[in-house]
Amino acid sequence: MRNDKPTVSFRREALLQQLESQFTWDLIVIGGGATGLGVALDAISRGYKTLLLEQVDYAKGTSSRSTKLVHGGVRYLAQGDIALVREALYERGLLLKNAPHLVKNQDFIIPNYEWWGGAFYTIGLTMYDLLAGKLSLGSSVHLSKKETVQRLRNIKTEGLKGGVLYHDGQFDDARLAINLAQTAIEQGGTLLNHFDVRGLLKDAHGNISGVRAADQETGITYELPAKAIVNATGIFVDEILQMDKPGAKKLVRPSQGVHIVLDKSFLPGDDAIMIPKTDDGRVLFAVPWHNRVVLGTTDTPLNEHSQEPKALEEEIEFILRTAARYLTRAPKRSDALSIFAGLRPLAAPQGDSAKTKEISRSHKILVSEAGLITITGGKWTTYRRMGQDTVDKAIALGKLPAATSQTAHLAIHGAQETTDRSNHLYVYGTDQPALQQLMAAQPELAEKLDESLEFLKAEVVWAARYEMARTVEDVLARRVRVLFLDAEAAIRMAPEVAALLAQELGHDARWEQEQVTQFRALAQNYLLQPQPQPVLVTEKA
Repeated sequence: MRNDKPTVSFRREALLQQLESQFTWDLIVIGGGATGLGVALDAISRGYKTLLLEQVDYAKGTSSRSTKLVHGGVRYLAQGDIALVREALYERGLLLKNAPHLVKNQDFIIPNYEWWGGAFYTIGLTMYDLLAGKLSLGSSVHLSKKETVQRLRNIKTEGLKGGVLYHDGQFDDARLAINLAQTAIEQGGTLLNHFDVRGLLKDAHGNISGVRAADQETGITYELPAKAIVNATGIFVDEILQMDKPGAKKLVRPSQGVHIVLDKSFLPGDDAIMIPKTDDGRVLFAVPWHNRVVLGTTDTPLNEHSQEPKALEEEIEFILRTAARYLTRAPKRSDALSIFAGLRPLAAPQGDSAKTKEISRSHKILVSEAGLITITGGKWTTYRRMGQDTVDKAIALGKLPAATSQTAHLAIHGAQETTDRSNHLYVYGTDQPALQQLMAAQPELAEKLDESLEFLKAEVVWAARYEMARTVEDVLARRVRVLFLDAEAAIRMAPEVAALLAQELGHDARWEQEQVTQFRALAQNYLLQPQPQPVLVTEKA
């Protein structure tokens, strides 16, 4: 275990230097999504010498593609999973305290079109409030038809009886992931993105003793010994399990969730909508997010997974069709600013007939014969508890000396009370003054990346210096979120972002061009009407 914290640096060069030492890590975490970051931060804050390796970027997969909710899960309450809901509501309350710059209390309204709906949902949501205990965000109340229409100005009024108001959490998922990574580094941990684990090391007795991993940027391979290895790779857990034991039974069956992002005019006001039951029993949300509206989600079982899942035509139609039933001004395909698909790492069902929406979201921790610890299942809201439970398991196995979890009341990087969200820079929390100083020192960085949107050139430089961004995608997808908010605008911004990154990271014109080409190809997946891609011509020397 370490006894002191090194000088904090978010520079890749400084983090790589920490791999050169010949010591054995207490813990290596594979995977930089919500779960892996939760495990790493819990371990680091207890004092364990911890390394986290992420093959692409923090929150690249599932963890940047959520419905942007920090919630207990109303539908899990309906399914009778009281323990999961209670745990998630407790964690929701902690997260609101530990990251108030990114997490807020969001009002949700369930519109009722049945005479019994008001009483039914009010009773159910009162139970939801009670399970939250002292960390409740507010009481659920019944709304009259007039009040419902006043608050949801685009809601269909024909047949409307009233509504039920309840409270839940709303957040920026990828921004939280970046802040968790920063917190872990500030606590003395070593975290590296774009670093691919390619094999597991074993000792003479066949027990796992480390990992073999490669820096994606340099191609240099490292053999890194550790007392404990945690597989926290989400939908990719089975790939790591295969490294441990070829032919191992699959633990995860991915379920796809799709979201469509619309202009704020489709949901004016500050309230979100929750449709509790659609044609196939799914819940549909319309949630305000960064002055836009996120509409979703679907729950589609898949047999395959990928880094960039694509929305299926039937999923798109389902969301638009369902929204049209409730909104006076119904969204069309041409209204979509962005569309994104994410994969949930649900536990593989025992029988082929199991439906994904019926599979518990509770997390599970498994230990292989060789000692590989795998954490699977769960959801963003419970990331901290998943981390705590995983480290507790490593201690119980005798791989780490006993130490108490510190994360329940650990402030996350940037944490500050935030009520004014009119300026988009609020997501930087306590980093805002330093960001403003950067723009004061270099006024050209105060310019917008695109005149139609609020994002600034300074945010690209900041992302490279302090938020471990290495590519155009890292910036536009997970640091400033433009790809998820307006895919066409993100495509327009790509050349400027590439130029700023190249200057900051020391890359040449060829790298710039490759980055723009790669990003434009990727961004097509976020458009409902893909654009023809321009051909970039390189001048001959």
